[in-house]
Amino acid sequence: MTKAQKKETLRAIVELLKERYPAAECALEYGGEPWRLLVMGRLSAQCTDARVNIVCRELFARFPSPRALADAPLNEIENIVRPCGLYRTKAQNLKDACRMLVEDCGGELPSDMDALLAFPGVGRKIANLLRGDIFGLPAIVADTHCIRICGRFGMYPEALKDPTKVEGILTELVEPSEQSDFCHRIVLFGRDVCTARSPRCNDCPLSHLCKKGQKQ
Repeated sequence: MTKAQKKETLRAIVELLKERYPAAECALEYGGEPWRLLVMGRLSAQCTDARVNIVCRELFARFPSPRALADAPLNEIENIVRPCGLYRTKAQNLKDACRMLVEDCGGELPSDMDALLAFPGVGRKIANLLRGDIFGLPAIVADTHCIRICGRFGMYPEALKDPTKVEGILTELVEPSEQSDFCHRIVLFGRDVCTARSPRCNDCPLSHLCKKGQKQ
């Protein structure tokens, strides 16, 4: 497909996903509080959103503000976030990030990409999640669902697994105003239909637009 054809294909896919998933909501239950999404985004690395939501109910009940989490004993944070995996690194990142948010940013999360990447444990995926959800900016969140599914669509070779490259490609193909919601819908679609091990191509409403689906 040419770049123009890929854009047109994705435009049609965006519209069909809107019909299937009208509410394009973040799977992380952060209650509209930016600092909580910062925390939950870090915990979500190599962990399911469902588990992060459960763990954070206890975490936020125990430490209800970024200042409280910044001042918390490290071992207490570790004990709570242990089920999310990599708990020692994640706990230290959360404590340091909250301290940075309070002391360097006056408690206000910045919207600038470079400023977000300066937070401990924050890479482009989390930064784009924050930019899209909190600030309404164009943002491609190149998580595993997004990388897998858009490769199957034929937007790039399926073997490409580099999140930064995928982000760059999709940024040019998806309309800026649709990017953040598209990524949320792709997560739902990846759990519902286009699963990792056994995609339901025969039941897929997008199969006629999908390179892999057309081969089935």
